[in-house]
Amino acid sequence: MASTSKVDLSGEDDDEQLERFDDFTLASSWERFISEIEAVCRQWLADGPKNLLEKGAVQLDFSQKLYKVKLELKYAMKSYNMEYYFETSSGGKIADENSTLHDLQLCFGVKDFLVIAPQSASGVVLDSPEACKLLSAVAIALTNCSSLWPAFVPVHDPSRKAYIGIQNMGTVFTRRFEADRIGSQVPVRLMHLEGLYELFLSKFAYSTLDLCYASLQKYDDNHGSETHNRSQWDEDCPWSEWYSAEDPVKGLELTATWSEKTVESSLEMAELENASPHEAEKWTILPYLSPNLDSSEGNRTGFASQLRLLVDALNMSFDAQFMEDFVSVENPGSDNLKSLMIVPPPTVLDRVFKDLFHEGSQFCLHALWVGTCNIRAIAVLWIEFIREVRWCWEESQPLPKMQANGSIDLSTCLINQKLQMLAICIEKKCEMNEDFQDCVGSNEHTHDDMEEDSPVRGKTTNKQKHSDEFDGIRDRPLTEDGLHGSGTTTSRPSMKHGDTLSTDLKSSDHNRRGSAGAVGSMKLLKSYQSMHAPFTQDAPIMTEDMHEERLQAVEAFGNSFSFSAQLEKDILSSDMSAFKAANPDAVFEDFIRWHSPGDWENGDNEESRPSKTPATKGLKDDWPPYGRLSQRMSEQGNLWRKIWNDTPALPLYEQKPLLDHFREGEKILHYLETLRPHQLLEQMVCTAFRVSADTLNQTSFGGLKQMTTKMEQLYRTMASTLKPLQANRVSGNSETIEDLRRLCVIFEHVEKLLTLAASLHRKFLQAPRLSETIFSDYYNFYLPRMGTASTESLKVDEKEFDIKYQVMTRERQIVSNMFSPPTANQSWRKVLSMGNLLNGHEPIVREIIFSVRDSLRNNHYAAHNPGGFQREIETYRMYICGTSNDLRVALSVTSCD
Repeated sequence: MASTSKVDLSGEDDDEQLERFDDFTLASSWERFISEIEAVCRQWLADGPKNLLEKGAVQLDFSQKLYKVKLELKYAMKSYNMEYYFETSSGGKIADENSTLHDLQLCFGVKDFLVIAPQSASGVVLDSPEACKLLSAVAIALTNCSSLWPAFVPVHDPSRKAYIGIQNMGTVFTRRFEADRIGSQVPVRLMHLEGLYELFLSKFAYSTLDLCYASLQKYDDNHGSETHNRSQWDEDCPWSEWYSAEDPVKGLELTATWSEKTVESSLEMAELENASPHEAEKWTILPYLSPNLDSSEGNRTGFASQLRLLVDALNMSFDAQFMEDFVSVENPGSDNLKSLMIVPPPTVLDRVFKDLFHEGSQFCLHALWVGTCNIRAIAVLWIEFIREVRWCWEESQPLPKMQANGSIDLSTCLINQKLQMLAICIEKKCEMNEDFQDCVGSNEHTHDDMEEDSPVRGKTTNKQKHSDEFDGIRDRPLTEDGLHGSGTTTSRPSMKHGDTLSTDLKSSDHNRRGSAGAVGSMKLLKSYQSMHAPFTQDAPIMTEDMHEERLQAVEAFGNSFSFSAQLEKDILSSDMSAFKAANPDAVFEDFIRWHSPGDWENGDNEESRPSKTPATKGLKDDWPPYGRLSQRMSEQGNLWRKIWNDTPALPLYEQKPLLDHFREGEKILHYLETLRPHQLLEQMVCTAFRVSADTLNQTSFGGLKQMTTKMEQLYRTMASTLKPLQANRVSGNSETIEDLRRLCVIFEHVEKLLTLAASLHRKFLQAPRLSETIFSDYYNFYLPRMGTASTESLKVDEKEFDIKYQVMTRERQIVSNMFSPPTANQSWRKVLSMGNLLNGHEPIVREIIFSVRDSLRNNHYAAHNPGGFQREIETYRMYICGTSNDLRVALSVTSCD
């Protein structure tokens, strides 16, 4: 109804009058309230989901598809929030199993919906008339704009999660909703399917023929696949020697789903309750992951946390000249260090050194876990370690886990190289002590039983003090290929007789010393005697810094000597002396033919043939053979010939050792005792990162490709980040320290993923498909958290990992075995069991949907149905979610208004 009225308006012309219409349908506040709701709904309908997203619709935290927009409304001196929930990209279907549903979607099976609630502390309408009035206003507004959205109003106490709602079905039908909850003391009858079935039937005002039933049972496993008698899940993992990691997979939630079944009696419900979960049509699992797995607070104990402390110790190491300064009472800052930094007690140190010197553990790994890995604890550990090393040197005891095999691994840190060389020096020292004892003992016996029938083989001299190593055996036949280019033999010659050549029985044979045997068929050029290979000294072993010092010394000579000649002069002189002693009639060309065959050029003309000597006259015409020295060996003033001319004939046992083991051992100990703190910590950091990564890399995780790639990336990142430390280019508070801290963050990410991969691999060892799928999804979920600059700046998405995975039929028994049977204490509630037990476990929650569908023909709705649609409509639906201590019921009823 409208009327016409005239109103005076202020302005330049007071006489001007305008006509307007008064709409009496908006005369009351309630009608205006309905009009406001209608206007908002029309706007939301016109915008659609796409435009609403552009206008700032908010995504719900628990769902990737559900969004909401809200608007504030006022009515009768009260303020209300009207919220519109809508989904995107769902194709008109309720979200899939991996999408978390809103509470109202789950209860009533709706998709998009409205919720209107008061702006109050409780957020619910406590007054029943007010709730009905609000719901009526929304229903009228939605009908006016031809919207099919269901609308809900929260009522009663918030803990009850109660709602009332209404929905216009677009025809003569209206759907009404009601939900409520019992929070405690659920009646025993309602804990069983038979009682719930009867509850649903009690809502009918008429009898029904067919009833559809769908059930979902959830089982919780808080122990994973580990048995109760195992103390730690990772007790046989490679890191378990150093720390025990929290199991990232805290448990599994198994959901067993029965699809729709037609039920006609309560007896059928009783049979369903006794059915095994293995009879369910579908199984899905949801892994419960530890909240610390994707936490950015850095409170997780592992290699990464200790490496971070070691980097802090490196940063402090620049404050002192010696390691003793961090524990000395005379140091001005020692009081502050004592108050802030924990030093391990003697009992801990004893255990550590027992592991180090008896079981051969890693020093750097021990340092990570001693005390709090602070600089003071490291100083105490290092000082005691050096004392133990010196004791091993002085008492000629071998160093643990240091193989004295005559070589040094230059790829390790300098300290490790020094310890390897010290182990070699200790071994040589022990050998010399044994030789001295053998020599003293041999003076008490005579040697009259020496065999005299072989003047060539087995003859020794009084100068052979090291008889165990060098027996002075001559003329042992050796293959030519086996000794060319080497000049060194490590095999001990045989004592058999009869291997000598008849041409060797000359006076020069009696002067031969230090021979390892004849070199095949090779002859000396001047005497036509067999060429003998000598025992030679091994090349002196050197650490990395010794190589650098020698290189600097060579460079100091300028260009007067070639680099290779100067570097090998001592070794070359020793080899020449030994060769001369083993071959008294040898010339320089003979040594070249044996030691450096590449510098002997074979020729076929007379010019390249050496002249005959009196000793070779009368021999075959093809002797001496054609050949000559190479150009570099023939040059005037050649260094090799000069060394040959100046070198005396001395067998190995008469030569001065190329390496003084006593002197080198003391130099190594001096280096270790006077090492600067920052130099020690730099090498410790490099080694600790590497051995920690190597330890983790030994983990068995089933060959997951993402994990393998991540470990390879970690090694590459470590190599580039640790390079300045290896070159000693680090200073306190430098950028390198920050780079190391960032490396610790990356290391922590990889360590977390590796722990998860190991846990999944163990639990699903017989079902690798599940472990690979779960890890792959979590890897993609966790990937945005990796690669950040620091832990403090890490912005973590609050959304939890909640993907569900379908279990194949062949995998069900494997998953079922993870649910270990309950103990006697856990079985006392069996009388209250809800049924459907899995290995003795009752479901942690049971969700049931009862529904009745009626055809729109031949029923009591048909008379009101214009057009006589031949389709079914869900007339009754009841959603039940409950346990033995909690029960929630949501009912929707479709009626004809």
